[in-house]
Amino acid sequence: MKPVQVGLLGIGVVGSGTFNVLARNQQEIKRRAGRGIEITMVADLNVERARSLVGPDVQVVNDARAVIANPDIDIVIELIGGYGIAKTLVLEAIAAGKHVVTANKALLAVHGTEIFAAASAKGVMVAFEAAVAGGIPIIKALREGLTANRIQWIAGIINGTTNFILSEMRDKGLDFDVVLKEAQRLGYAEADPTFDIEGVDAAHKATLMSAIAFGVPVQFDKAYIEGITKLGAADIKYAEQLGYRIKLLGITKRRQGDATKGQPDGIELRVHPCLIPVKRLIANVEGAMNAVVVQGDAVGTTLYYGKGAGSEPTASAVIADLVDITRLQSADPLHRVPHLAFQPNAMSDIKVLPMGEVVTSYYLRLRVADETGVLARVTGILAEAGISIDAVLQREADEVSAGAKVAQTDVIILTHDCQEAKMNTAIAQMQALPSVLQPITRIRKEELA
Repeated sequence: MKPVQVGLLGIGVVGSGTFNVLARNQQEIKRRAGRGIEITMVADLNVERARSLVGPDVQVVNDARAVIANPDIDIVIELIGGYGIAKTLVLEAIAAGKHVVTANKALLAVHGTEIFAAASAKGVMVAFEAAVAGGIPIIKALREGLTANRIQWIAGIINGTTNFILSEMRDKGLDFDVVLKEAQRLGYAEADPTFDIEGVDAAHKATLMSAIAFGVPVQFDKAYIEGITKLGAADIKYAEQLGYRIKLLGITKRRQGDATKGQPDGIELRVHPCLIPVKRLIANVEGAMNAVVVQGDAVGTTLYYGKGAGSEPTASAVIADLVDITRLQSADPLHRVPHLAFQPNAMSDIKVLPMGEVVTSYYLRLRVADETGVLARVTGILAEAGISIDAVLQREADEVSAGAKVAQTDVIILTHDCQEAKMNTAIAQMQALPSVLQPITRIRKEELA
């Protein structure tokens, strides 16, 4: 059969990896897909660099629309990134009847509902395995492998930059700012690392997993997002002493409502640092690696681990999507795997819960004056709020600012489950105490059991 012809928009790190892996494993891929798959046209602003990467047999242009307009192109790979021109080009490719493969999690997390609707109306596929966790096939696992299950929750380390930083902070006892500079020097963090360290990148990915797991539209604007910039070396150390590790997790959960209390069903969608028991496998994922834990009612707990970024790991996911489309492009669109796992007319309107309604347990660290009655006042506030304490530790403060007039100590409190809104109120009251000398550190605790 005639090979499937692919147009590539953007030949950066992932694009060059895709071209190289596809060329290197051409025969193996052909055996699996049933026909050849070839990148025959590339669009990139740096035409000379692109030509040096793909050789003389591939047409190279600087206009992405020329690729979309080419009648011989069957599939368009979008690797430009961002929300702007990438959205326009993806929608234009769909309108032209082209199938689309993308690694653009930001685009799909914000505009996925519009893009998937356009693709369904046109009868083409939009595949995005590479958009979440790089080379880990988590989208296919959720959309196909676990399709018999009612997914209960997902928790994932889905940003390698932040996981590298937290691993280094724990191993070397260093503060965040020091490790960030080292991560930038080594190439694990961008010159502007905001999307990574503030949790935005992880939230894009968690949004997509949530939509697939629960059959809801993508709702990035409803996600709660908190990064790792406020974590200190002391928190990493205390967590370790308590038998926990701190990881930035993307979490989405199905919450069963309670009609007697007027609580409807809801979905949690949140990204923030978490204390995880060290005995959990995901707590031991180190460096820039990614891992996702999925809890299903039939299968129980499953773990997916691997490289979440990089040229060829991400290319592996891009090419897997090319193979899927090649196998299915002649199939009746109604019998293809739906973009978000559930049939478009069977999507749920279950709401994403505001963070104040989320119930979890907490780690609190308070830098306080070392004087009589402080602990009693703090625990009294928690008791009045109806928050039950699991454990209390008191440790001599490692670092005290020069010129401090009073002795200082760290009070570490672990709580049982409570509603976030109650904890917010209690923290505000504790922070107002004259004996509380610094902003209180609050980290949510997830047992993942």
